[in-house]
Amino acid sequence: MKRRDLPSVDRLLGEAQQAKLVERFGRELVTQAIRAELEELRRRLQQGQEISEPTPILSNVAARLEEWLAPSLRPVINATGVIIHTNLGRAPLSDASVQAMNAVAAGYSTLEYDLYSGQRGKRDQHAETLLTRLTGAEAALVVNNNAAAVLLALTALAFDREVIISRSQMIEIGGGFRVPDVMKQSGAQLVEVGTTNRTHLRDFEAAINDRTALILRAHHSNFRIVGFATEPTLKELVDLGEKHNLPVLNDLGSGALYDTAQFGLGHEPTVQESLQSGAAVVAFSGDKLLGGPQAGILLGAEMVINHLRQYPLARAVRPDKLCLAALTTTLHHYLRGEALTEIPVWRMISADSEAIRKRARTWRDQLGAGEVVESRSTVGGGSLPEETLPTWVLSLTVAKPSGFAARLRALNPPIIARVQDEKVLLDPRTVIDRHEEALLDGVQKLLEA
Repeated sequence: MKRRDLPSVDRLLGEAQQAKLVERFGRELVTQAIRAELEELRRRLQQGQEISEPTPILSNVAARLEEWLAPSLRPVINATGVIIHTNLGRAPLSDASVQAMNAVAAGYSTLEYDLYSGQRGKRDQHAETLLTRLTGAEAALVVNNNAAAVLLALTALAFDREVIISRSQMIEIGGGFRVPDVMKQSGAQLVEVGTTNRTHLRDFEAAINDRTALILRAHHSNFRIVGFATEPTLKELVDLGEKHNLPVLNDLGSGALYDTAQFGLGHEPTVQESLQSGAAVVAFSGDKLLGGPQAGILLGAEMVINHLRQYPLARAVRPDKLCLAALTTTLHHYLRGEALTEIPVWRMISADSEAIRKRARTWRDQLGAGEVVESRSTVGGGSLPEETLPTWVLSLTVAKPSGFAARLRALNPPIIARVQDEKVLLDPRTVIDRHEEALLDGVQKLLEA
């Protein structure tokens, strides 16, 4: 084929019309794909490459269009055993939360409308009443994530003033997110006290001066300091703050409302404990141990929360209707005492080990392959570092484990497994019930291949 033999855009567009590509993808996008395909052919001819005739130009255009419109954000099956998997979207939502989101997404809603007065309402009200009733806080404010919650609190309470924090809490979490960077964006001046492993209450007190606006305590997230280490308790910091008329902001991180120790894990500080310790503001995520949508939640003293609510930055980080629909439904589960059965994160954490073992055996029997072995599941999401739960997994022995795992990821829906000790491991703890059939079908196809 020579360059002069290439068909025109108009001719190919006519063929695409007949092949109903225009109907599927739209004339403008099909035209772009045709031009891109022709440009690629011209480049190859210019480089001296042989192109056979007839060249399947229209087929290539169709493939190009499929590739362009293939979604990159896709549902996957999580068989890793990591419950709050940050890379896989953190906490899956309850069925009721998904239904609530669908209901408000499909039409109009009372996002900022008061049905009783017929006048404009406030979006804050949807979650605030539930949060205060559930935790005992005086007031609550929801923003779009916990980083925004901390940024808002620091900006509103400590702009151009000093914030004291222990050096051991100057953390970096996933994605390169660093506490010092957020503090810098807020306009607050960071004052680090203590050492990496040991910070005393006297270090905080020595740093207090006329420019001090706030004492900050940050959750360690995904690491733990052990051995010769100490930090003041939240209560000690609150008492110190009261002595000097300084509020304490506790960046709690994961937002547990249940004591995780009852499930065989270490104790994760709860929201209620932070409030009872007297923190002026408690900030945490909605999509970690709370088990809801991505959100940042601020609880605390009414005067402080109202100040944050009225600060201009609050509008820039406010949540949308889908977030509020999912969050309020998640909170309903707690208020009804059904969180352990309805919220997937807590259902996975509280899952009975023997039930997991039975499920793994069922998988083995249906697939006719693998071995059921003991293993450990991880909470993940920066919560309970180094803490794991006993589990049972289906261990598959295959020729090239990494290659097999890659082929699992290429399925539709993709299956995300764990490769360990040259085995491919599938952990039932994190596989949602409705995904089980697709999981077994996908694995079976690869085993047969």
